[in-house]
Amino acid sequence: MSHTPDLVLEEEQTARTDRPGPLHRFTDLSVRYVEKWMPDPYLFAVILTIVVVVLIFAFVPGASLGGVVDGWYKGVWGEGNIFTFAMQMILILVGGYTLAEAPLVKRGLQWLASKPRNQAQGGLLCFGVAALACVVNWGLGLVVGALLARQVFGRLRTVNFAYLVAAGYMGYMVWTSGLSSSIALANTDKTSKLNIIWTQTHQLVPLSDTIFRPYSFVPMLVLAVVIGLLVHRMSPRPQESTEQADVDREALLALDQQPQDVRPAGPRTLAEKLENLWVLNVLVFVAGIAYFVRSGFALNIGSMVMLFFILGALFHWTPMRFIRAFTEAAKTSGPLLLQYPLYGGIIGLLGYTPHAGVHPLQTVIASAIVSHATYYTLPFLNYVASVVISLFVPSGGGHWGVQGPVAVDAAVQLGQTSPAYLGKISMSVANGEAVANMIQPFWLLPVLAIAKLNIRRVMGFTVVAFVVGFVVLGVGSLLMPLLP
Repeated sequence: MSHTPDLVLEEEQTARTDRPGPLHRFTDLSVRYVEKWMPDPYLFAVILTIVVVVLIFAFVPGASLGGVVDGWYKGVWGEGNIFTFAMQMILILVGGYTLAEAPLVKRGLQWLASKPRNQAQGGLLCFGVAALACVVNWGLGLVVGALLARQVFGRLRTVNFAYLVAAGYMGYMVWTSGLSSSIALANTDKTSKLNIIWTQTHQLVPLSDTIFRPYSFVPMLVLAVVIGLLVHRMSPRPQESTEQADVDREALLALDQQPQDVRPAGPRTLAEKLENLWVLNVLVFVAGIAYFVRSGFALNIGSMVMLFFILGALFHWTPMRFIRAFTEAAKTSGPLLLQYPLYGGIIGLLGYTPHAGVHPLQTVIASAIVSHATYYTLPFLNYVASVVISLFVPSGGGHWGVQGPVAVDAAVQLGQTSPAYLGKISMSVANGEAVANMIQPFWLLPVLAIAKLNIRRVMGFTVVAFVVGFVVLGVGSLLMPLLP
C-alpha cells in the first residue's frame, strides 16, 4: 500500500512550518520527559506495588510484613481474586479485535483510511472512529484506533506514527459512558460482585439512570469536541513527523494484508468441510441472539462478551476464519495477562487490614478525599479520588470494588439513596478512570502490541490529553448534581 505523488504533495503543502506555540512546546516537553523517565509497564506495576506497601505501613496502624504478604496473595490467588473479572475484560478486548479483523470491517477501515489528506486529518480520523467504536464496545474502540492508525500511516509519508496511535487511544476516554461501561453494567446486575450499590442499598440502577442521562453523555460530548481540537492542534511539525527510525513501515503494512484462503489439492476431508461450514457460525449467532431476546435484551458484562463473540463468528463466516482471527487477537492480551496478577495483588493490598476496627488503605485514601463532601461536591471529590485510585487499580471498572463502598457510604450518610443520585456517584468514579487511563499505561498495552511501538513514544501525547480531560470531566463532575 503506497502513497500517491498528489497525496505527498498535499501533505507537504499543508504541513505546518510555523514556530511552535504553547501547546506544541508543552507536548514536546511531555514527550521528552516520558521518553526519558517512563519505565516499562511491568516495572511500573511493580513500583506501584512497592508504593502501596510503603503507604500501608505509614497509614494503616498495626500493619505487619506477614499480613501484607498475605493480603497481596489473597488479591492475586486467594478467595475473591481478580481472575473472573480479568477474564471478562480480556474477552471483551479479544472479541472487539476479532470483530475488527473481519473482512467487512477491515474493508471499511481501509476505505476510511484513504480519506485523510494530511497528518492532522489522519489524527482526527483515528480519534473520532475510535471514540465512536468505544461507545459501542471499549475493546473494539481500543483495537480500531490502532488498526486505523496503521492504515493511515501506510498512506501518508510525512506523518508521525506515534501521534496517530496516541490520537486513536485518546478516543478510549469516552468508553466509561458507553454501552460497555463496566460500572454502569454492574449497577444493573444484582449477581455482579461489582454491584456495590446493590450490596449496600439493595437497589438496582438501570442504564437509564447512568449512561443515558444528560449528566453522563453531555460532558462526554464536550470532551470529544475538546480532545478533537487538541488532536488537531498538537499535530507534530514536519521535522518531528519524519523521525520514524524505530518504525518498520513495511512490516506494519504486511500485517494489514488480507490472507488468502488456499484450498489443498484433491477432495476435502470431512474435517476440512466442517471447518468451512458457514452454517455452524450462523447457528452460534442465532443461539446467542435468541438468548439475548429471551433475557429481555439485558445488557451486562456477560451479555456484552457474548454479543461480540457471536458477531465475530457471523462476520468471519466460516469457523476456521473465526478461529484464526480469534487466536491472532488473543496474542495482544499477553501483556495484560502478565500484569493482571500484579494489579490483583495491589487490590488485595489496598483492602488489607491487620484486625477489625482498622481501616484499610483504600478506605483511608477515599475517606480523606470525600470526608467533608456535600450533596453538590461529592461527585467531584469521588472523581478526584477515582483518578488517584485508578493509577493503582486500572482494571476497566474493577476499581469500583475498591472505591465504591466508601463512595456509596458517603452518599448514604448524606441521606442520598435514590438510584438517580447513586448513579451519579458511580459515573463520577467512572469518569475518573476515563481520564486516568491517559497516564496509566495498562490499557495502552494491547494498542502497543498492535502498533509495534514503544510506550515512551506514545505517552508523551496522552499526558497532554490527561491534563485537558481532567479539567473537562472535572467541570462535568461539579455540574453533575445540577444536571438531570
